[in-house]
Amino acid sequence: METAEIRRRWLDFFSGRGHTVVPSASLLLDDPNLLFVNAGMVPFKPYFLGQETPLWDRATSVQKCVRTGDIEEVGKTSRHGTFFQMNGNFSFGDYFKEGAITLAWELVTSPQDQGGYGLDPELIWPTVYVDDDEAFAIWHEQVGLPVERITRRGKLDNYWHMGVPGPGGPCSEIYLDRGPEYGREGGPAVDEDRYLEFWNLVFMQEELSAVRAKDDFDVAGPLPQRNIDTGMGLERMATLLQGVDNLYEIDEVYPVLERAAALAGKRYGVSSGHMVSESHPDDVRLRVVADHVRSSLMLIGDGVTPGNEGRGYVLRRMLRRAIRSMRLLGYEDPCLPELLPVSLERMEKSYPELSSDWDRISQTAYAEEEAFRRTLTAGTTILDTAVARTKEGGGQVLGGAQAFALHDTYGFPIDLTLEMAAEQGLEVDREGFTRLMQEQRDRAKADAKAKKSAHGDTSVYRALSDGVGGRVEFTGYHEVTSEARIAGMLLDGAPVSSASAGQDVELVLDRTPFYAEGGGQLADGGLVRLAGGALVEVRDVQSPISGLVVHKATVVSGEVGVGEQAHAEVDIERRRSISRAHTATHMVHKAIREALGDTATQAGSENSPGRFRFDFHASSALPMSVLTDVESRVNALLLDDLSVSAEVMTQQQARDAGAMALFGEKYGDAVRVVSVGDWARELCGGTHAERTTQLGLVTLLGESSIGSGVRRVEALVGNDAFSFLARERAIVGQLTELVKGRPEELPERVGGLLARLKEAERDLERLRTEQLQAAAGSLTDRARDVGGVTFLGHDAGEADAGDVRTMVLDLRGRLGNDRPSVVAVTGVAKGRPVVVVATNEGARGRGITAGELVRIAAGTLGGGGGGKDDIAQGGGQDPTKVGEALAAVEWRVGELAG
Repeated sequence: METAEIRRRWLDFFSGRGHTVVPSASLLLDDPNLLFVNAGMVPFKPYFLGQETPLWDRATSVQKCVRTGDIEEVGKTSRHGTFFQMNGNFSFGDYFKEGAITLAWELVTSPQDQGGYGLDPELIWPTVYVDDDEAFAIWHEQVGLPVERITRRGKLDNYWHMGVPGPGGPCSEIYLDRGPEYGREGGPAVDEDRYLEFWNLVFMQEELSAVRAKDDFDVAGPLPQRNIDTGMGLERMATLLQGVDNLYEIDEVYPVLERAAALAGKRYGVSSGHMVSESHPDDVRLRVVADHVRSSLMLIGDGVTPGNEGRGYVLRRMLRRAIRSMRLLGYEDPCLPELLPVSLERMEKSYPELSSDWDRISQTAYAEEEAFRRTLTAGTTILDTAVARTKEGGGQVLGGAQAFALHDTYGFPIDLTLEMAAEQGLEVDREGFTRLMQEQRDRAKADAKAKKSAHGDTSVYRALSDGVGGRVEFTGYHEVTSEARIAGMLLDGAPVSSASAGQDVELVLDRTPFYAEGGGQLADGGLVRLAGGALVEVRDVQSPISGLVVHKATVVSGEVGVGEQAHAEVDIERRRSISRAHTATHMVHKAIREALGDTATQAGSENSPGRFRFDFHASSALPMSVLTDVESRVNALLLDDLSVSAEVMTQQQARDAGAMALFGEKYGDAVRVVSVGDWARELCGGTHAERTTQLGLVTLLGESSIGSGVRRVEALVGNDAFSFLARERAIVGQLTELVKGRPEELPERVGGLLARLKEAERDLERLRTEQLQAAAGSLTDRARDVGGVTFLGHDAGEADAGDVRTMVLDLRGRLGNDRPSVVAVTGVAKGRPVVVVATNEGARGRGITAGELVRIAAGTLGGGGGGKDDIAQGGGQDPTKVGEALAAVEWRVGELAG
């Protein structure tokens, strides 16, 4: 059964039993505690924490997930992978243990021809929490499993919590016995390779007041509402239903592994046993490649780009681990263009948006591989220098600090450092390297911990909130100035009673007209004037906990004290400009849904002064005609002078009125509905224009992809839109004057000019190639015998690396293989010298390698280089020394030949 079919059956089963199907959230869900969504329940976390009211009693999803904590273990065990898909069914105060267990049993044991997975009931082993007699009884008495197949386990294995105070509860995990060839009998507590876990049923029933460790926490009492959170690993189930040994061999992963093995000339599995722990190192590397290529495809699809920190660093690390693994397998050519399309072919069945965004995904990945190949070249030169210095000093071990610098500064993998140092007879101080790496990890963990705030210590804000009765009154819907009292103040994060001019503070007023950033709308700015004459400038406004509004501000003059009366003034021009943008966002959202259908729901927005960006779900790019229609539709409605109104109602009333709600937004029982006439209606807490004519004009600047199935429209509103059109008109006027045509002729005229330019470039390239070939024909006569080796050195003058490489290969071919030969050619491009050296088989048989020769030449030029034994390339800084570089190569050839 293919993985996509397993996925389909899951959703069909639970939707047929009253569950709402919720689409997978992006891997980049906004949570400061997580780089990526790492579990199926993460998008539902606000419901489990009681921060939001669930929109459904029952839900189901297949959630994309990435876990990177054990990235070094990928390929070494059957349980570790980075990207995976988690099938989940969720109950919010509806069914509990009995429902979760019986639904799971029905799905996994029902015959495949009846829509189930058809697992053998005699091979299923559930586990329960050691004290959970209720779950034990359900498995034994209702499902009918014998007691010897139901295992009780402790907190480490069968109690779930989020690692912070909040909901928790016992869980029941479901395992399948794969047979004696996979390990010892005796159940999951004995061998978790033979007994493979594929589903975990979490029974959230307790509130934890303190969490010190996985198995060390305090229970405050029962939850007011009991919930169900389950997770079935899609890849785990595919492993079982497809009869393979591990997740790397399922239909969505194995084709990449198979292609990688073919490229490297390897045969997967011939030297390994059933257990991943019995794997040959080459098989481990192939699994790393297959896992990381798929994971990288999904991360780039969701908008991640390679970088040096955060999510970008994780992606870069996985891409480079895959490339490095292919190198260690013996394949040194670019591998991603061969592997990434294979992964796309398998994953697009479940995620068709990957195909529509393929150009961006592939360009991002291929550019990273090219950059890493350059890193390897630079790192090779630095490593060679470090090795030479170590040998000169009589050492036999390359220092751990040097290996760490190569890894940390230049991105040079430690495995490659070990490999290349060994080739030159040196060991590497692995202990020193490991110590420095651990110190770096410890610093990173401490920094990350310090930055976490979603469930961090908010006691200082809680105290401020208590000072205003738990909620600051927001008056900004109806006024932009307000009389208030300073109810609290923080300086450097600590409560203070007063602050002086020049100090940055966080102010809390008992009532405020300032809008706190939220719902995509940027915060207000303005002034707070104190009764005593002090002046405070408000730069930002935030709501760190529900009900509290904090004004981040600077005391401009005077002294500010808690308890003083104040006059708060919102920057009215900024407010109006942002409000116009927010109303325009609602209108564009509605117009896009009219054009594309109801699936084009909002995925995010930012409303700032005079402009906005709007993200929405779409499987492909919007044609320019659709953008034009959306813009025309919105601007036509502006002229209709529709009123913009807001009304507070219950969620049910809002749904009955047709208001749109966004999954993930925070809505209480009472909601605010903003209507643009009778046309657009959304749940929204932001500020808006009063009538559509106040927007003036909306100009869409264009649209782009920001992730898998998510597009972004950027636009200008009001005066910003008029100014933009004026600039565009001026540019069009200048272009029409240059091409001597009318504005409507510009596309054709410019297209013709570009076509002629491309043709001229092709002619120049053809001419340059012909000149190089002609020059090569006469150069072979200048070859000299150096100790029985034919040596040909040539300075090509102004020539880039590509031209020099072409000439070298042509000359080597012309010299033939009758006798050992070496070709070295230099060139200068944009003031920088380049050198390429090539050897034939006869020369290499006498110990003459291109890599060594090019490093000598590049060193003479003040640079570095490297490559293979048959051809290598380098560069430098000093173009005046190309003659010396060629002479140095010739001298070394003579020395080796002699």
